[in-house]
Amino acid sequence: MDHDKIKAAVAQIIVAIGEDPKREGLVDTPNRVAEMYTELFSGLTKDPKEELSVGFELGHREMVIVKDIPFYSMCEHHLLPFFGVVHIGYIPNVSGRIVGISKLARVVEAYARRPQVQERMTSEIAETISDGLKASGVAVVIQAEHLCMMMRGINKPGSKVITSAVRGDFRKRAASRAEFLSLIQNKS
Repeated sequence: MDHDKIKAAVAQIIVAIGEDPKREGLVDTPNRVAEMYTELFSGLTKDPKEELSVGFELGHREMVIVKDIPFYSMCEHHLLPFFGVVHIGYIPNVSGRIVGISKLARVVEAYARRPQVQERMTSEIAETISDGLKASGVAVVIQAEHLCMMMRGINKPGSKVITSAVRGDFRKRAASRAEFLSLIQNKS
């Protein structure tokens, strides 16, 4: 991240909206925004597939699901947040390779911490897990709320966007897909 360029750009935005960047409440805002962007966009410097490099050959061939993984991201169209939960399911490959469940959340985090659109993020997570684990099947569902729909434009707070991506057995076998969807909807 180029902090100096971010700070200069934020100072120009403050002037462009008619404010004084030297006003007490705004004087440190360019620096705070630069620091925040370093955190919010930290996924740009990470390879999410690396999170899946250490696995375990356990011979497990049944579905693994991690649901309700919270995330926060920034819409690349307006640079406003969108947030929600990700549900991930995978069916291990024939050798039964699994990965530590926290690694799935780390993949989500790496993609969420980039300028993003939900549709692409859903596909990227599914592709990374499919390729990284050589899984027999992968399913990803994201449910999110977008501040660009809530604060501006259409002004519809409470609207949720749901996207899904399925690969391998989840695409080929309707029963696997139905089981995954049923289990992520279970409120327990």
